[in-house]
Amino acid sequence: MSRRLESILLHGVLIAGGVITLFPLFWMLSASLMSPGEATTFPPHLVPHEPTLAQYRELFLRLNIGRAFLSSAIIAVAVTVFSVLFGSMAGYAFAKLRFGGRERLFGLLLIALVIPPQVGMLPLFLLMKALGLVNSYWGAIIPSMVTVFGIFLIRQFMLSVPQEVLEAARIDGASEWRIYWNVILPLARPILATLATFMFMSTWNDFMWPLIILSDQAHYTLPVALASLSGEHVQDIELMMAGSVVTVLPVLALFIGLQRYYIAGIMQGSVKG
Repeated sequence: MSRRLESILLHGVLIAGGVITLFPLFWMLSASLMSPGEATTFPPHLVPHEPTLAQYRELFLRLNIGRAFLSSAIIAVAVTVFSVLFGSMAGYAFAKLRFGGRERLFGLLLIALVIPPQVGMLPLFLLMKALGLVNSYWGAIIPSMVTVFGIFLIRQFMLSVPQEVLEAARIDGASEWRIYWNVILPLARPILATLATFMFMSTWNDFMWPLIILSDQAHYTLPVALASLSGEHVQDIELMMAGSVVTVLPVLALFIGLQRYYIAGIMQGSVKG
């Protein structure tokens, strides 16, 4: 009986925690469908009395938030593809290829993990300015094309790949590129999905670097565009909630779709062979 009671209490706590976690998302979606001023009434409404898509029409037709959505999509997809490609190459090299100074170089890379990214934003901005990439998509993409976190995550997974598999491929005459493409990448799908999910979410939600590097409103990403709108429409709670829904839904759908691979990749990436 005590075990049953403990199970009921545990499930009750988990359900309560889930409700508390999901309630802000529910209210955000609900408020985005309310008519102007309804979200600020007292007592507050949990669901709209007369649901309307007027706020979304306002965002996409008059405020042209679709351009910011496209900018976010271009930057996030490009960063995700490049970071997975270059991160997997570097992770494979650090885990399975022997070359002079490998461990020291990897140790130097790990030092970058403890340095706050804000510290490097000024020199990074000056570098992008010297390259003529300020106010361009490439200026927002290049700094995140490969990350130390991605290299570390994939290296940890690669260490668990049996060396015998690679040796067998080399004996059969496969080149290192072919081993990487035909052997390593298929084996590393869970960890690659994990890195892709992490990079897409972090890039899509990034606010600081796009704010610094992109000065033209035509290039603004969604977080920057919404922040600029909030000053003009600070009282339009329903409009801001609609913008938040547009920002959150893509990453939420991606995470739910890749959740199985994400969890499997995190668990496999934490195992060192």
